[in-house]
Amino acid sequence: MPVVVVESPAKAKTINKYLGSDYTVLASYGHVRDLPPKDGSVDTDHDFEMKWEVANDSRKHVAAIAEALKTDDKLILATDPDREGEAISWHLKEALTKRRSIKKTTEVSRVTFNAITKAAVTEAMKNPRDIDAPLVEAYLARRALDYLVGFNLSPVLWRKLPGARSAGRVQSVCLRLIVEREMEIEAFNPREYWQVKAQLATPRGQTFEARLVSLAGKKLDRYDLENVTQAEMAVDAVAKRALKVLSVEAKPASRNPSAPFMTSTLQQEASRKFGMGAKAAMNAAQRLYEAGHITYMRTDGIDMAPEAVSACRDAIADRYGKDYVPSSPRVYKNKAKNAQEAHECIRPTDMTKDAESLRLSESDQRKLYDLIWKRTLACQMEAARLERTTVEIGSDDGQVGLRATGQVVLFDGFLKVYEEGRDEPAEDDDKRLPQIMQGDPAKFEAGAMKSEHAKAMEKGTDRGKPAVLSGDGATLGTQSFTNPPPRYTEATLVKKMEELGIGRPSTYASVITTIQDREYVRKEQNRLFPEDKGRIVTIFLLNFFKRYVEYDFTAALEDELDQVSAGAEDYKELLAKFWRDFSAAIAETSDLRISEVLDVLDEALAPQLYPPRDDGSDPRICPKCGQGRLHLKTSRTGGFVGCGNYPECTYTRPIAGEGAEGEEKLLGEDQGDEIWLKAGRFGPYVQRGEPTPENKKPPRASLPKKGGAYLPGWDPADMTLEKALTLLTMPREVGMHPDGGVVSANLGRFGPYIMHQLPDEEKPVYVNLKEFQEVFEIGMNHAVELLAQKRANPGRGRQTAKALREMGEHPDGGKISIMEGRYGPYVKWEKVNATLPKDVEPADVTMETVLELIAAKAKKKPAKKAASKSTAKKTTAKKPAAKKPAKKD
Repeated sequence: MPVVVVESPAKAKTINKYLGSDYTVLASYGHVRDLPPKDGSVDTDHDFEMKWEVANDSRKHVAAIAEALKTDDKLILATDPDREGEAISWHLKEALTKRRSIKKTTEVSRVTFNAITKAAVTEAMKNPRDIDAPLVEAYLARRALDYLVGFNLSPVLWRKLPGARSAGRVQSVCLRLIVEREMEIEAFNPREYWQVKAQLATPRGQTFEARLVSLAGKKLDRYDLENVTQAEMAVDAVAKRALKVLSVEAKPASRNPSAPFMTSTLQQEASRKFGMGAKAAMNAAQRLYEAGHITYMRTDGIDMAPEAVSACRDAIADRYGKDYVPSSPRVYKNKAKNAQEAHECIRPTDMTKDAESLRLSESDQRKLYDLIWKRTLACQMEAARLERTTVEIGSDDGQVGLRATGQVVLFDGFLKVYEEGRDEPAEDDDKRLPQIMQGDPAKFEAGAMKSEHAKAMEKGTDRGKPAVLSGDGATLGTQSFTNPPPRYTEATLVKKMEELGIGRPSTYASVITTIQDREYVRKEQNRLFPEDKGRIVTIFLLNFFKRYVEYDFTAALEDELDQVSAGAEDYKELLAKFWRDFSAAIAETSDLRISEVLDVLDEALAPQLYPPRDDGSDPRICPKCGQGRLHLKTSRTGGFVGCGNYPECTYTRPIAGEGAEGEEKLLGEDQGDEIWLKAGRFGPYVQRGEPTPENKKPPRASLPKKGGAYLPGWDPADMTLEKALTLLTMPREVGMHPDGGVVSANLGRFGPYIMHQLPDEEKPVYVNLKEFQEVFEIGMNHAVELLAQKRANPGRGRQTAKALREMGEHPDGGKISIMEGRYGPYVKWEKVNATLPKDVEPADVTMETVLELIAAKAKKKPAKKAASKSTAKKTTAKKPAAKKPAKKD
């Protein structure tokens, strides 16, 4: 039987169903070889020779394929239809050839299909080809570049910037985008402006809202009303005049549907509509593809196969009627910079099946499929027909002019199915207006604006009155301020990278995940914030390796790599040109001392590190000792600003500036000691006094947390002197136990607890307390009772972990379970425990995800394995040599 190899077991299962018993379908479980993480894996002195190594967990999969080839001499490589898929096929062929499983007689072919359907798979088997050499060379070039940058630049970061993790070719440019956006936000100066609007009524009693657009016969620009005084005058001018409708203009308009999904737009829309990260979206899409529900999900093409267009138009007519089908099919052309790998768009393989009919059990897959299905239907539907209406209202003397806008949907067209999300809120221009006639009087609706005024007043402001209301309550002036550019979401970051030509669709998810895993960036409320160490790394690269984090340079390199994949450029020439300049840049930094690097970064970051103070004092003078000058410093946890008088003065604060979370704060004094709130390696803590030669470690206590979050009322922003003193009383003596020994209560790593040791006990007994407040309030009676229960049942505190879900058998044997752990759910297989990602629910996890987590966790334990092997060898060496059996005649 011919041996067919694909990447994943789920894909193998689906394809095996279509091919039947005439084929042996096996999975490679992704890449089988990679460059070992050591010097010389890419030999720059010998024409960039690359030394590959089969991963430990891949050896058994390669062995299984080799075993299958013993009984058949035909190998069909059916990995994904992109550069990575081509590379996996090439690696498999090379690895199997090296172990002599592929012989001269072995027939090796490559097949690709854009969808895992019976028709697509069967057709692909009829059209085998050779491995695409230029596509493989493009992969080799990218992998070599990533290795050369990461393996040579990362040690520079480790030596010059303690706490920096590593740097990557595309990740560093992506990080730069986020850091520079944050610096724009910090440098932004808001500008005040006011808007005036009125609630008006038609002669027929219908109400509508209009905004002031001209005053004293002059058109108002955005900033013409720049303070509360001008706003009050404008409100008064409107409220005192009789108004009438000067004109009503209705214009027809239309809206066309968006193009079908490609990888980047799918990630953006999944983020907008569901808050789904790029990685989660691609994982869900991968499972949908492997199950045969959608076409291949790594693509920057928006073409749709003719037969798919016909099926789409038929499905629209069947579900919504012929009025929703345009006279001719819609054709979309890709406008993305550096579009390549011309695959079809992401679409359902069967347009007649919606999410409900597929009965998908996993919520991420169900939501994503519904999104893809609706977008695909909508892209071939009729345009929406609208009527946009503009009503101009004014006073007889021409001193005041207002405008009301709205629109009416005359025919919903594609809007019946789908409307694309927006990254940022847009002007509200789709309000429906009542029937308004030219010449109608526009009367004020008394009291209509009172609730909006109340809401505005609730918000308040430190710059003046937040709202101005007319005497009759019908006209309102509201204060606003210009906003800084918004922080990136994963959706807007992907969009920006696509516009600049940085990276490729298949890399966006891994790039964004990597910079978060390295703790250069954190995600809060779906927005991306740079961490201090991320800022330091970016500024370092901009000052010492600027060329390699420039947007144009990275995009131009992508263009050259595309030329390689097209067979128009030699990849080794590309590597040689890159390495010549990059190695010289690395050499230039080798002699730099850390102090020199910090001086350069300190100067480059000065506007952010030392902004002007309100009192006009020197922003670089230490606010604690008043003598030392502030300097940028680094530690294993990242950059910070510290006093130059250290160790006499221990003042520190984050690089985000004074007042940022983590800055030292004097809470007050107690018994002659200063009580401080400080930021440490393991988070904020309170401390009594400062270290002295006699007392090198003054009393301190961490702020209480549970599940990684501060307990209510114990956030650093809420910390007071009274609360700090309460924490510093820990451990608290509860009292003397009736059988001897002191019972104490304290806060530990795992929460509040009590502790007691009897005179005849070797170790103290610990009992966890359920509520945080108990550590301050528990009395002797309750404490003695809890300790007695613990001594009577010492195993009670260590209950067996609860299985939340049984996943089935591992391919290598052994049960896989999702367990309930102290720090959240985790995957358990034999001796491997892998934490479940925070954004993955136990009910939604798939076997493929579980196997990936187990494989990744198992990879992290080579040292222990090596040690055990070493021990085994030593033990074996001590045994006497076994006697050789006598030869039989």
